[in-house]
Amino acid sequence: MKSLLSTTLLALCACEVHATALPKIDGAGLLEQITTLASDEFEGRAPGTQGETLTIDYLQQQFKQLGLEPGNADGTYLQTVPLVGISSHPTLSYTGKDGKPIQLRFGDDYIAWTARADKQLDVANSELVFVGYGIQAPEFKWDDYKGADLKGKTLIMLINDPPIPDPRHPKLLDPAMFGGNALTWYGRWNYKFEMAARQGAAAALIVHDNKTAGYPYEFVVNSWGRENFALKSKTPDAGYPAIPGWLQHERAGELFKAAGLDFQQLKDQAQSRGFKPVPLGIKINLSTLNATRDVTSHNVVARITGSDPLLKNEVVIYSAHWDHFGIDESLPGPRTQQIFHGAVDNASGVAALLQIARAYKALPTAPKRTILFVATTAQERGLLGAQYYVRHPLVPIGKTILNINIDGLNMWGRTRDVELSGMGKSTADDLVAAAAARQGRVVKPDSNISYGSYYRGDQLEFARAGVPTIYLRSSASKLLNYTAHQFHTVHDTVQPNWNMSGAVDDITLLFQAGYQAAQGKDQPKWKDGAEFQRR
Repeated sequence: MKSLLSTTLLALCACEVHATALPKIDGAGLLEQITTLASDEFEGRAPGTQGETLTIDYLQQQFKQLGLEPGNADGTYLQTVPLVGISSHPTLSYTGKDGKPIQLRFGDDYIAWTARADKQLDVANSELVFVGYGIQAPEFKWDDYKGADLKGKTLIMLINDPPIPDPRHPKLLDPAMFGGNALTWYGRWNYKFEMAARQGAAAALIVHDNKTAGYPYEFVVNSWGRENFALKSKTPDAGYPAIPGWLQHERAGELFKAAGLDFQQLKDQAQSRGFKPVPLGIKINLSTLNATRDVTSHNVVARITGSDPLLKNEVVIYSAHWDHFGIDESLPGPRTQQIFHGAVDNASGVAALLQIARAYKALPTAPKRTILFVATTAQERGLLGAQYYVRHPLVPIGKTILNINIDGLNMWGRTRDVELSGMGKSTADDLVAAAAARQGRVVKPDSNISYGSYYRGDQLEFARAGVPTIYLRSSASKLLNYTAHQFHTVHDTVQPNWNMSGAVDDITLLFQAGYQAAQGKDQPKWKDGAEFQRR
């Protein structure tokens, strides 16, 4: 403990030496960069479109003007990310025990797609099985699968973690089980689909619930009900069954009723360790016709080489995804109302990346460790750019000591508190606390832990690769309003009432936290019990 405190103080002192050399983050310049990236001209920044071309050209130009080195060993700022774009046209039907066939409507009732490049996929006459929350968690002595043979079947599972009551306070959730109110990795959709694939399931449908999910069903439709992307590979993506998807909550209740079962009763049963998979006794026909195209997308990477002859081989990575959802021409209104501008998500994060790069270049001496700036592609399509980077790192992942990911900024003014998503997982928390203290601010855990933001951004891919991470969240009340009305819709645009002071404070904090890591003797470490701890 004494060693950690000494290291933190030394790093903080080192940071103070350069405090006067640190230029003030330019709030007006930040807003200008966000406005450019979120403009109609950039067409919503979808991978593989003219919007991508404009975006990566802009970022390369900005990095060059700042004097940053190309991040790729080939002398460019680009890391090619080979993707396949897949436009799925699914159909889904089942026959209830009364013999009545029921056809569900794509979009309104369900969403389904595939991560495979097959022209057609058919899951015909597949047995439906309810698997509760679809979780295997040995540390909680929890197994929803119980060794059942699920090969070729279609799994129906509940979103998030099981809400286990606290035995001492029955109206509260047990903090010793799945984090209590917090959403854990086990509750995330990508974990659930990956588990379904491991079981050999042909398809998997997660039941969406607005209240439990923390976001409306419209978010699911906008995210997955269009062209989707997968990393191009000769083998099927092990993270998905052949056809993954979502089932709207009311339609799920009707399906269980058609099977002669009580959905609510089964949901209650799923909140117990003793739960076993429940065959519904009816079968489903689910198919997709797929139009595919090869898409060459790009991560944009720039670097500032460290000044220490030995430590420069280690890196601190700042990341932010540049992509969004592009244009949906099926929406009513003029073209500007069909563009998913993605101003907060995540033109703001990319602009922050540029501002932090500018601050580092203004230092009289580069930090001891190398700083890498990675603007990732296809985050909105399943964290694909970050996933590709950690599988094909431009600096060995074992030499990457910290990832600081920026996915959305606080556009609503200064805050006394700093909300840190994933707080308690690593000693990187100390870096944030030290930087916040310099601003007279206090670090607190994410106040909306049930949303599980830590598992929704590019930091997850770095964490899964063993790299400690830092990811800040905005003010809960403002963020909830944004999530309810703008997030992943065409309404995420630059707003006239934005107050950039909060964003400037957070960018300054992230610069200082990264600088401390780049200068410090010790690397950030995972804490005991963290699920991503390097073995």
